[in-house]
Amino acid sequence: MLSHKKSLNILKKTNALLEGHFVLSSGLHSSKYIQCARLLSYPHIADKICLALSRKIKKNFKKIDLILAPAMGGVIIGYEIGRLLKKETIFCERVKGKFKLRRGFNIIKDSKVLIIEDVITTGKSSLECAKLITESKAQLIGFASIIDRSTKKSLKIRKKIISQIKLDVPTYKSNQIPKNLKNIPITVPGSRFIK
Repeated sequence: MLSHKKSLNILKKTNALLEGHFVLSSGLHSSKYIQCARLLSYPHIADKICLALSRKIKKNFKKIDLILAPAMGGVIIGYEIGRLLKKETIFCERVKGKFKLRRGFNIIKDSKVLIIEDVITTGKSSLECAKLITESKAQLIGFASIIDRSTKKSLKIRKKIISQIKLDVPTYKSNQIPKNLKNIPITVPGSRFIK
């Protein structure tokens, strides 16, 4: 099993853990941002994290029919976990700001669906994906991510999240940003607002 410390070292080695002043896709501000695309751009290194996460998923979810990942962040990790677990994996993408299934993808009624993300902070994207599962009359069995940086206060998901790395990184509403963070120029990472 890959330890939390070794997993964090992999994030640092691949420059996937960024420091500065970030506005996350949730609208919250943070001093750290995880750019999993940097991690996943090194498949020969990321495979250790993916394998460890796939084992946790297998242990926690006995029956999975389908993996659903939100584009862009979840596409690669969804693919890799699907490959490791030998499960069909599809992704949803934003059309005019809302997640849709495209490219001939569909969710079969009554199928058991796992949502996989790269990073979960508030769970907003995951819950948007969950609507597609509900609309298809399928069953959401749970959520998984490389990194869970949610807090009880910020998290909108009420089900358990399976993750390889749990990070406690404070986030702030725009009217509660600490002075030291206010002095750093803002970066807006992520893909939520791409049209």
